[in-house]
Amino acid sequence: MEPAQLQQIHQVLRKEADKTLVGLEEPFELLTIALLTGGHVLLEGVPGTAKTLMAKTLAHLVEAEFKRIQFTPDLMPSDILGTSVFDISSGQFHLKKGPIFTQILLADEINRAPAKTQSALLEAMEERQINLEGTHYQLERPFMVIATQNPLEYEGTYPLPEAQLDRFLFKVVVPYADLNSEIEVLRRTHQGFDAHDIASTGLTAKLPTNAFSTVLDAIQSVKVEDGILNYIARVASASRQSPDLTLGASTRATTHVLRSAKTYAAIQGRDYVTPDDVKVVTPPVYRHRVILKPEAEIEGLTPDLVIKRLLGQVEVPR
Repeated sequence: MEPAQLQQIHQVLRKEADKTLVGLEEPFELLTIALLTGGHVLLEGVPGTAKTLMAKTLAHLVEAEFKRIQFTPDLMPSDILGTSVFDISSGQFHLKKGPIFTQILLADEINRAPAKTQSALLEAMEERQINLEGTHYQLERPFMVIATQNPLEYEGTYPLPEAQLDRFLFKVVVPYADLNSEIEVLRRTHQGFDAHDIASTGLTAKLPTNAFSTVLDAIQSVKVEDGILNYIARVASASRQSPDLTLGASTRATTHVLRSAKTYAAIQGRDYVTPDDVKVVTPPVYRHRVILKPEAEIEGLTPDLVIKRLLGQVEVPR
C-alpha cells in the first residue's frame, strides 16, 4: 500500500465519522493516528463531550471488537483480566476471560480505580499480553486502550502513576463544542440521532482490521532523515533541561514521536517525515509526560505552552 492510498483511506474515515461526530475532527484524527501507530490514548475532557462516542465510532469504522469498563474504587484486577474457574464436569480450571480480551478497550474514568487495578493494564498496554497464574495470554492485534478522565473532579480519584502515563502514546484534550457545532448537535438530536445506536446512522466500516498489516507496512516504509531524528532527540533533551519542568520527556516519548510522525506523514500521502510532522505530534505525546515546576504553574504556564516554547527554541533542520 502506498502513502497516497493510506491518505485516501484516512480521508474516507474522517468523512464517515462525520455521521456521528460534530466538531471533533482533531481529537478523532489523533485517535486514528494512535490506532494505526499501535498506541494507546488518554482522553481528557468533562462529561458529555462525546469521548465514548468517539471510541465507539472508531471501533465501528475498523470493524474492531469493542468493550467498555467503568472504573470504580471497588474494581479489582480480576474484573479486567479475568479469572480461573473450576469446571466440575471436566475437573479442570479454565480461563473466564475479562473485558481486556478485545481489540479496542474503553477504560472509562480510569483514575477512579486504585493503583493496584490501574496497574493491571500496564503489561497489557506495553507487551500486548497478560499473565494470569503463571500462564501468558497474547492479546489480539490491534489492541488499543482508550482511557478517559475528568480534568475537574478530583474527589474520589487516584492520580495515574508516571509509569502508566508513559505508556499512553497521546493525551488528547477534548474541548467543549463551539457554538456552531453545538447547534448542529442539537439539530441532529431533534432529527432523532441516538448516540447509543450509531449503527442507525448508516456508519459503515472503511478499514477492516484484517487490512492492518498492509497499512503498517506502508507506515514502516516512511523515510526519516538523520536530521529529523536529531531534531526529535534535541527537543527531548531540551525538555529535560527546561527551567520550567521537573520532569522532561522520556526515551519512550521520543520513540512515540518518531512512530506517530511517520503515521501522520503517511496519512498526508507522503513517504517521508518533515519537521512540521514532528511539531504536530509532539504536544499530544509530551503533555501527559512532562511535569511543571510549582513556580511555573504559579506563573500560569501549562504543559502545552512549555512544549510550544521548546519547539520554538530548538533549531529546525533544513
